[in-house]
Amino acid sequence: MLAVPTLLVSFDMFVLLLALPHMTTELGLSSTDQLWIVDIYGFMVAGFLITMGTLGDRIGRRKLLLIGAAAFGVASVVAAYSTSAGMLIAARAVLGVAGATLGPSSLSLISNMFRDDKERGVAIGIWAACFSVGAIVGPIIGGVMLQHFWWGSVFLLGVPAMVVLLAGGRAFLPEYRNEGAGRVDLASVALSLAAILPFIWGVKELAKHGWGAAPVISVVAGLVIGYLFLRRQRVLAHPLMDLSLFKSRIFNSTLTSMLLVSAVTGTSILFITGYYQSVAGMDPLTAGLGLLPGMTGGIISVLVAPHLAGRFKTSHLIAGGLLITSAGLLVLTQVSATAGPVGLMIGFALCSLGGGPLLTLGTGLVVGFVPPEKAGTASSLTQVANEFGYAIGIATLGTIGTLVYRTQIADTLPAGLPAQGAAAAGESVAGATAVAGSLPEQIGSALLGVAREAFTNGLHVVAAVGGILLIGVAIMNAIVLKDLPSPGQSQPPAPPEAPEEAAPTPEPVAAREG
Repeated sequence: MLAVPTLLVSFDMFVLLLALPHMTTELGLSSTDQLWIVDIYGFMVAGFLITMGTLGDRIGRRKLLLIGAAAFGVASVVAAYSTSAGMLIAARAVLGVAGATLGPSSLSLISNMFRDDKERGVAIGIWAACFSVGAIVGPIIGGVMLQHFWWGSVFLLGVPAMVVLLAGGRAFLPEYRNEGAGRVDLASVALSLAAILPFIWGVKELAKHGWGAAPVISVVAGLVIGYLFLRRQRVLAHPLMDLSLFKSRIFNSTLTSMLLVSAVTGTSILFITGYYQSVAGMDPLTAGLGLLPGMTGGIISVLVAPHLAGRFKTSHLIAGGLLITSAGLLVLTQVSATAGPVGLMIGFALCSLGGGPLLTLGTGLVVGFVPPEKAGTASSLTQVANEFGYAIGIATLGTIGTLVYRTQIADTLPAGLPAQGAAAAGESVAGATAVAGSLPEQIGSALLGVAREAFTNGLHVVAAVGGILLIGVAIMNAIVLKDLPSPGQSQPPAPPEAPEEAAPTPEPVAAREG
């Protein structure tokens, strides 16, 4: 039951990009509409994660999970039958708010139901593997449905999963809540939204369009409001975010690692899919299939890592996995614009294979490190680290890769290219591909050649910088986690100054709601 929401969210994320061209044609979407349809979901998820994590601690994690699943299903149906850009954007916003409930609620329930480290690791591995399964199956099924049905059908893929969760969740899932958590501080909720949303929007705008007054002001405003949010948490008796958790080096190191790995791998995947479609010339469905080896490697990794944890130290597994990911990024630096996608598939498979220990064991460290009544808050922080990592990665590594592309292609554009075509080609490899189709064959081929070479060089730089960064992250984990025992040998020490409250027990079956 707890793995079902992961499939549900994964389906929605990975089929949207396949359907976007069809939506644009049917609904007459502008470029601004397309950006909002893609981005609004991530904005809402990031903005509400902290709130939903602590809300589940207060009202009940199973209750919040089922409410979120119902809202996600209804919003999916509305999105599928949208008749305008505004209606679709609104439905995607609701999907984001509902999606913010699913990850923290399901992960915190896992941490409460499986208190043994090894069992919890296996459960988290299965939970995480379902995300990769959804990423594999979603685009394949989505591509088939787009060939036979209208674009909205892809949004209905998550509805059966929602129905299964709603039907079985109340019967199979116990309820957990922290009776002493107090009321939700609405001012803190408002401050968290006012900090996260402008920051994420500003970072994405800087990544897409470069330096500008509006995105810079937005980022600065988000940081200032974030500081006010943190100050308020220090004085509240029942804060939205318990800052005492951050006094632990293990807790901080694990969250930082998740943020940095998300930044590197998220940006790398963006360039990999760009290579598949704009350099290798794959259609969206074939490009999705090109990710299969990497996704399969990720599934194997997250399922095997908890079992290896009984034989090897956690620090060795996490650091070793990150070195494998770095090796995969090194492979990406050797891919050429004319060699085809095989090398890219191998590199991505190694990247995914190395990420399993951090995802499963690291997540287990974070949610298992805190008292059970704070599991919702800790679970939301792992999700926040991933969201912020992806945004920061696109804004930094993504900008570096784009800068390499634009600098190189500006010096290598073929002669005779119209000014408007040169401007479009100078923006992105996708723009160059579109322009090349409308040019005489000789000029078009020359443009495609230099654009693909420039994009591949941008990929090389992103992979090289990311690989070096992850070597540093591996070293950090090897040092900080060196004294941590293997799961099952002993429990990790309690975080400094964390309140020593008795762990709440599940409500008896007879006392469950309904």
